[in-house]
Amino acid sequence: MISIDCLNHKFTDIQAILFDKDGTLEDSGNYLRNLSQKRARLIDAQIPGVGEPLLMAFGVTERGLDPAGLQAVGSRYENEIAAAAYIAETGRSWSAALEIVKGAFDEVDRVMESTPNAMFPGCQSAIESLSSAGLKLGIVSAATTSQVVKFAHYHKLQPYFQVLLGSDLQFAKPDPRLFHFACQELGVNPAQTLMIGDSTWDMMMGSQGGAAGCIGISWGRFSQALTGADVSIEQLSQLQISS
Repeated sequence: MISIDCLNHKFTDIQAILFDKDGTLEDSGNYLRNLSQKRARLIDAQIPGVGEPLLMAFGVTERGLDPAGLQAVGSRYENEIAAAAYIAETGRSWSAALEIVKGAFDEVDRVMESTPNAMFPGCQSAIESLSSAGLKLGIVSAATTSQVVKFAHYHKLQPYFQVLLGSDLQFAKPDPRLFHFACQELGVNPAQTLMIGDSTWDMMMGSQGGAAGCIGISWGRFSQALTGADVSIEQLSQLQISS
């Protein structure tokens, strides 16, 4: 049996670990902030006055990107719906609002760099160690499955991850069915699976899904413990494997 020691917590009889991608493995904060700003700017050019409210809705602040904000934790679809709601408040029809948003999002996608961002320091070695110990690993993200696969291929992570899932299924975070589906694909019991992420939605999904434990990771971006986390860490090196 494999145990994971994490600060003052010990999680026993662990078979698998599921990771979030953005903000957990991938250092994508600056990219997502720029993405939000460009989306808001394009929409504001067509509907003057909605740019600032959109940035607030996306979670863009003067200090960076709110790890609990919509851009950080929500799927593209959820960001589209939120943006369209602001436009609809100006008197546009719902179909017109959605068309404006989809057009702006698609335009930004065409001009933004699509290469995956770097991983946080120490991720590669931690992933290799966890896999070598016999743990099954997976990624469950608010990004699309194709983006998750692209990230894994870019960083040559395919040998270590058996499951790569995005938000384009019929359910998304924090729906615990996504956690259950990932565990099913890995062939493990949810009660023997850890969830590691940087948002309350990751913690909620794992907790409601019956995870063995939910570990919040900050990488030094926030000092308070993540709501819903059994334990909060700053880096993956704080995970220790024992048997």
